[in-house]
Formats: sequence, structure tokens, C-alpha cells
Amino acid sequence: MPPLSEQQLLQILPNARPVAGIFLPALNRAMARHKIDSPVRVAAFLAQVGHESGQLRNLVENLNYSAEALVRTWPSRFTAVSAAACARQPEKIANIVYSGRMGNTCPGDGWRYRGRGLIQLTGRSNYAAAGAGLALPLEEKPELLEQPEHAAMSAAWWWSTHGLNELADAGRFQDIGSVINTGKSGRVPHGAAERKALYDRALKVLA
Repeated sequence: MPPLSEQQLLQILPNARPVAGIFLPALNRAMARHKIDSPVRVAAFLAQVGHESGQLRNLVENLNYSAEALVRTWPSRFTAVSAAACARQPEKIANIVYSGRMGNTCPGDGWRYRGRGLIQLTGRSNYAAAGAGLALPLEEKPELLEQPEHAAMSAAWWWSTHGLNELADAGRFQDIGSVINTGKSGRVPHGAAERKALYDRALKVLA
């Protein structure tokens, strides 16, 4: 299929208007490189990264949680008392919830390798793998994923390496969201309704 146009991008992700011109060439390069090259693949990709990034506007994970939200989101990691002590402190929250996971072994790794890019790449191991795949020093400079070019390319790289083109071809859209959100297919991802609404809209635009 031909490269995505800015008009199509804004029909699918209207809230991306302030950044669409910056992201369009980056998205087209990333999708071409990683064979996101059919209407169903492009629709699925744009819907998922659109949801994950607040329609291309949020390239760093927002960890500004209230105490109630901490207990609800990570019940195994927070009690009411510990949540109250960490509420609205993103760095402290990241270092608690991501410590000892996903290759995070050093103090501060949770915050340093918090979610970034269009698909919210998280954890030292994922940064290292993406850096190797994209020839970028992401472990040393994780903030590179906050640049549109690398934010888009890392998302497309992650997508292709996790077999999401094949899931898109098979029409397994919810499983794509589940792999991105939970690490496994067969679950209902957070924000499933919004993901599906974006997907349906993208399919119509790209038809």
C-alpha cells in the first residue's frame, strides 16, 4: 500500500494534530522497514500505538498515580499505607513497581527505563534488545526513545519481533493489545474498547 498521508493519520488519530507533521515521515519509515505494509497491519499498528501514546502525544510513561490508583493497579506491590507514602511521586513509584523486573537490577533502573516511545518500551532488558536491533545506545541514552524517529522505529521493531504482523493478518486484534499490555495473548488489555474503536476507524480510513 502507498505511504500513509497526513490526512489519513489525522482521520485515524485526530488528537495528534499538533505532532502529525513530525510523526508522519517517522511512522512511514518505521512501518516500511518492519513490513507493516497492508491495511490491516497499518490499522492495527496505528490503533495500538495511538492508544499507548495518547495519539502520539505522550512518549514517556505517566506515573503520577494517586494512592488509590496505586493500590488498584499494583495490589501486590502497595498497601494503603505504602501507597500513601508514594502517591504523586513518579520516580519513587517507578523504582518500586519496576525494581527487580525486566532486567532492572541497579538502583534507579525502574525510573531510568520506564515506558518510552510509541509502544511504551519498559525495562533495561527491553531497552537493550531494542538498542541492539536498531543499532542505538538505548541503555546508555534511554531518552533517545523520546525522539519521534526512534519512538516510531522502536515501536515497529517491537511489533515485528513479537509477531504482531501475523496476529494482525489473522484478525486477532484483541490479542495484539494483550501482548502489548500484559505480555501474553488471550487476555483483555487495558483500554480494550478505545483500542478497538481506533482500529475500526483506521480500517475505514485505509479501505
